[in-house]
Amino acid sequence: MISQVFILSSQGDHLIYKDYRGDAGSDAVAAFYEKVTALTGDQPPVVMSHKDLHFVHVRQGGLYWVATTTTADSSPFTIIEFLNRLTALIKDYCGSLSEKSVRMNFALIYELLDEIMDYGYIQTTSSDILKNFIQTEAVSSRPFSLFDLSNVGLFGAETQQSKVAPSSAAARPILSSRGEQGGKSEIFVDVIERMSVVIGSNGVLMKADIEGEIRVKCYMPSCSEMRIGLNEEFSIGKSQLRGYGAAVRVDECSFHQAVRLDEFDTHRILRVCPSQGEQTVMQYQLSDDLPSAPPFRLFPTVERDNGGRLLMYLKLRCDLPPKSTAVNVSATVPVPKGSLSLSQELSSPDQSAELKPQSKAIVWQIPRFPGGTQLSALFKLEVPGLSSASMLEVGPVGLSFELPKFTATGLQIRFLRLTPVQPGPSQRWVRYVTHSDSYAIRI
Repeated sequence: MISQVFILSSQGDHLIYKDYRGDAGSDAVAAFYEKVTALTGDQPPVVMSHKDLHFVHVRQGGLYWVATTTTADSSPFTIIEFLNRLTALIKDYCGSLSEKSVRMNFALIYELLDEIMDYGYIQTTSSDILKNFIQTEAVSSRPFSLFDLSNVGLFGAETQQSKVAPSSAAARPILSSRGEQGGKSEIFVDVIERMSVVIGSNGVLMKADIEGEIRVKCYMPSCSEMRIGLNEEFSIGKSQLRGYGAAVRVDECSFHQAVRLDEFDTHRILRVCPSQGEQTVMQYQLSDDLPSAPPFRLFPTVERDNGGRLLMYLKLRCDLPPKSTAVNVSATVPVPKGSLSLSQELSSPDQSAELKPQSKAIVWQIPRFPGGTQLSALFKLEVPGLSSASMLEVGPVGLSFELPKFTATGLQIRFLRLTPVQPGPSQRWVRYVTHSDSYAIRI
């Protein structure tokens, strides 16, 4: 049973507040933000208590999404799931999750909160059901622009420019049941993977985990069924290999409850009737068995020069195929406490590096890193009282990056077919992207 739902900005600004039961008090918002800001660290507890009031929150789009309850027997997992579905629902209806979009669509969000919950009891979070009751039209938080390519590359496979859509094309509100002028009948399919890798100081791969998902965002109000064809060589577990090409294997796989699997075992086809909005139709995981080499290798040299300065020569190699490119690459190198100043020599002018005194680390930024190439950086640090013990504080190096048009497992979408065939013009877009979840290289 939920007493209140409210949305706060990262600065604590009151954006949305809905009191369903009137038993939690009007000071709950201030009490929550005071507890969050009083805690140290970047990740405050998801569940917190203040007197007889319990706060459950998630962080999405730079905002705090909070629900309160006064009953001790309420399931926090149920409330967390509700908040995650609420953020997905508002993203579907508003087009994006940001403070600006919430402010511009506050009337729509209040209407959604009225429909999805009654006196603290959840009624529905289905966009298919809600579209029959929601009357308020969404206000776009930003105009559509072909130059806004977001930060994860382009939709579509490696084809002609005419067949590539900007990633902002999927950041628009879903069509209402009454229709919306200028709305396109489109389906966007994202294959998103997150890598967790640990590489030892000797260059040996110590740990490698991949978590992936196939996410569908549908703007077709009349689509009855969609058939998604995966690699014929796709296999689950090590017991069976399929097809004649290179095996595409995962350890575990789960599907959305709406996915029909009658053709999956034989033809690797997923059948689903997508509702308007965004949903994850498949999730999978692969552990300790990468089908190819890790995308990055680091060759470090750390020493002390005659002047007592700390010298770090880092050579970073991108082992992606030559046609692939990593973007937004950032290397964070922990350095000894007390480091005062940094001088640098970088191998290309588009790179940048900065010493962060608060986090005691050097952040090396690389906007674009083509596959099969190598970049280097020489850092010279002034460290008072530099000793052998303080030199051990260097590392491990943490990498963050994005790999557009690339999947680490090799999973590919063979085809997307709609049944029945849509009478009007319709477009189908596929995007592949791999993110770094945790990529650590020991020195």
